[in-house]
This record gives sequence, C-alpha cells and structure tokens, in this order.
Amino acid sequence: MKIFLHICCAPCSLYPYYRMKEEGLDPVGFFYNPNIHPYVEYKKRLDTVKEFAGRAGLEVIYRDGYDLDEFLVRASGKGTGRCEQCYRMRLDAAGAAARDRGFPAMTTSLLYSKYQKHDLITGIAREMAAEHGIEFYYEDFRRGWREGIVESKAMGLYRQQYCGCIYSERDRFRKAEISE
Repeated sequence: MKIFLHICCAPCSLYPYYRMKEEGLDPVGFFYNPNIHPYVEYKKRLDTVKEFAGRAGLEVIYRDGYDLDEFLVRASGKGTGRCEQCYRMRLDAAGAAARDRGFPAMTTSLLYSKYQKHDLITGIAREMAAEHGIEFYYEDFRRGWREGIVESKAMGLYRQQYCGCIYSERDRFRKAEISE
C-alpha cells in the first residue's frame, strides 16, 4: 500500500521510512515545513531531505513556497498553543496533497521525535486525514529514537538543534543563558 509520509526533516524520517518499508508499505515523502526559520535553516533541512531521499530511493514531493508569513500569522500570540497551529498547518497540507494524489493513507515523521507533542500530533493527524477522506496510519515511531540517531549520524546527515520555528530557537538560547 502506498502511504503519504509528511517529513519534518531527514533525521526524523529515517526510522519511520525504513520501518514502513519493513511492514511492506510504500512510503512517498512530502516536505512542507513553513515553520522553519531562518531561511538558511529551512534550506539546510530541505537539502538534507533531498540527500537522504536520493540515497534511500525515496520519492519526495516538495510543496513549493516558503510560507513563513502564514505560519507566523497562525502561531503568533498563541503561546504554548503555537505548536498546535504549526502541526495543523502542515498536516492539513499533507492530507490535502495525499487526497489530491490518490493516496489512501498518510502519516508523519513528527511521530518519531521524543521532543514533539505526540498525542496532539496524533489527534490532529487523525482529524486532518478524516477531513480529507483518507486514513491515518499510526505507529509510535519513538521506539526507534536511538536507532534513527545512530543511523543519521552514520550517514553524516545534518542534524538540527531545534524544532525549526523562531520560538523554539529563541527558547533554546534562553535555556543556554539561564544555565550559564
């Protein structure tokens, strides 16, 4: 079965991709992440997905455009609710793209990270899949956390230090200042 895999970044997509292949699924990637800031970070992550896809033989669909403005409008002033807006924006786009291309199901590499809001992602992904008339494929990819890290390092893939959004980057530096 073909399955549409929203990819947040290459390192987080390794384990889900290989795991689904083991299960006999045929994942096709989808890269759409307007939350990533600054643009040079976005470009590094995009290029790393292309590098991984080429090595793995993974077909990836890239949504054109860097919709940072839309992300900022949706996330600004939401406090801790900004993550929900970010997940919703990306998973809605993935659901629509999967439906438009005739895929029966979708999932996301966001389910791999121990640092993301797993239950929130799962709920939104289920909602977006249903809204677009497709199935949501759920697996707790966090089981492969260590395996994915080891593999991405062995492949020499760029590994980012924050989720990608300007708020996460700010919080990363604030934590460093507090610990000094």
